[in-house]
Amino acid sequence: MPSSHAEPAASVRLHAPGRLHLGFLDPAGSLGRAFGSLGLVIEGFETVVELSAAPADGASAETPAARADIDRACAHLHEMRRRTGRHEPLHLRLLRALPAHAGFGSGTQLALAVGRAFAAWHGLDLDSVTLAGWLHRGARSGIGIAGFDQGGLLVDGGPGLDGAPAPLLSRIALPEAWRIVVAQDQSQAGLFGPEEKQAIAGLAPLPRAKAADICHQVMMRVLPGASCDEFEAFAAGVTHIQDVLGEHFAPAQGGRAYTSAAVGQLVQWIGEASCSWGRGAQAPARHGAAIGQSSWGPTGFAILPSQAQAESLVQAARQAGLVAPGLAVSVVRGRNAGAVLMDSRAARPTR
Repeated sequence: MPSSHAEPAASVRLHAPGRLHLGFLDPAGSLGRAFGSLGLVIEGFETVVELSAAPADGASAETPAARADIDRACAHLHEMRRRTGRHEPLHLRLLRALPAHAGFGSGTQLALAVGRAFAAWHGLDLDSVTLAGWLHRGARSGIGIAGFDQGGLLVDGGPGLDGAPAPLLSRIALPEAWRIVVAQDQSQAGLFGPEEKQAIAGLAPLPRAKAADICHQVMMRVLPGASCDEFEAFAAGVTHIQDVLGEHFAPAQGGRAYTSAAVGQLVQWIGEASCSWGRGAQAPARHGAAIGQSSWGPTGFAILPSQAQAESLVQAARQAGLVAPGLAVSVVRGRNAGAVLMDSRAARPTR
């Protein structure tokens, strides 16, 4: 196994960003290759792992979300030791953790954060695809793996027929001015594990024509819109994709396009209100926010072209009583960079 001979660090800390899963391209695999994903890495949500020297193994967690994930983090550390044969005592601190089963890709980011921190500690040259395979991540989507490495707006081609990881097909930096309203329903969780597999198996296949429509939207609206800073085309494409997939997955979500009715009501209101934001009464309507649900939810999103518009619409939604108890609403940037490793041997962070 390739490795360096640098002296071990006193500590390494890994910041892994959250992501929004904006939709599958072809969940039924109408051409033989299933899934394919569109996703966006965001600021403001992250998992932070630290490894440090210790006389004996130990683990600690700093937040409620981290405490809920500490056993899973320790399991990843154990697997890294098994794979590499490196068993030096370490203390693992989970400083922050993405909300589990909420649409932020928490499982993949936790696994890669532990794996990359462990590899950095021991000077091991291990790429993210290898780490994901060892730690059993990326079975359907490659967005979390690519987002960990690069950030940005991402498209993957779905896992290979032989189970190979989904290849990254496109990576585009989200325009700096655009903002994302993130709406979390903290009282619910999205499907995961055996329930998720059962739900997918119980759905009728997405028709090939609808999968083709989604791919057309991605290729001719979403990606060009982001690349050329043409917000209306981007928003129209994302919202259309979400409409198609929301209808498809509704039978597994209580008959709704949104797992959380409160989140759905809020982001749909923002979508409608954004069409006329800042325009006179006689101005023609235009396409507003890109709205939808990340993965199985319950987190929803509304992507807007500016900080001012995002803040104004969130304030108006609060005044209209649309931010229900239990909803956490924030305005964040897209993140056009991947995870950051802080090594105490280095004078600056490395990506």
